[in-house]
Amino acid sequence: MLICGRRLAALTVVVVAALVVAPAVAYAGGGTGGVQCGENDPRPVCDVNAGTSGELGSLNRGGDGGRQGGDGVCRNPSGEEIPCQRDGAWAGVDGCYYAPTDPSSSTVEALGGRPAGEGGWYMRTCYGEDASLGGVVWIAGEPPVVSPAVLARQARARLDLPRVVVQMNPSGEQLVNLPVWLALGDESWRTQSARASVPGVSVTATARPVRASWSMGDGTTVVCEGPGTPWASGADPAKASPDCGHVYRRSSAGAPGGAYTVLVTVTWEVTWAGAGQSGTVPGLTTSGQVQARVQESQAVVR
Repeated sequence: MLICGRRLAALTVVVVAALVVAPAVAYAGGGTGGVQCGENDPRPVCDVNAGTSGELGSLNRGGDGGRQGGDGVCRNPSGEEIPCQRDGAWAGVDGCYYAPTDPSSSTVEALGGRPAGEGGWYMRTCYGEDASLGGVVWIAGEPPVVSPAVLARQARARLDLPRVVVQMNPSGEQLVNLPVWLALGDESWRTQSARASVPGVSVTATARPVRASWSMGDGTTVVCEGPGTPWASGADPAKASPDCGHVYRRSSAGAPGGAYTVLVTVTWEVTWAGAGQSGTVPGLTTSGQVQARVQESQAVVR
């Protein structure tokens, strides 16, 4: 559940033809800056932390904020999970979405003029049965602060991880009791980065490959801490790989199609940094597979 701290100030929200209280925008995760929030405080920054039951989340936690409840989850008043961002706007606890806007002078006049004090105009967009509640609103107080933890998950979703290219060397059919060198193509093992930003806050997520798990199809699994070393022509075929290899002890004749299915899963460590904070988000995996036909060499005696 998303919660706020103690009340700082009374805030006024102006909507077309009426004065209403706008909901807090449900930025999940830790906040940045020293903003203090109050119960029913309408500023978007005031619904940030996902704390444990019975605890009040703090917005003034500096670099620690990204670790306290930074699960990147936003919810509506019914407790249902909703996207934290939709069409460039951020979710409010009322289930509507808010984005900064610059209304025309005629619109501002129709709203009764710009209220005194600090604040900003926002376009509120509601969906479903509440669609009629949308419009331009004024939110007083400091500008909203977007949680870097939420942006980190957006950046993570934008990571374009490479296709896994599997190499089993020597190429072609393998032989029982002969070492197989396992390797991934260079493009399969390369650090990738992506960025997510809103005005004033930018977060970069970086994915680094850390482990390759090879399911060899014969009931064994080989875990390698790197991409492996490709076998080079002219190398001793009886020599094992220096870092990632396997030896088949039986042929694949009894496997479906007469070949083993070799599945490789690459695990990526994902870190993020931005707005003076850093942390980790749940890792990613990519996978690829090949068919390995393993034969048993036969000696011919005459």
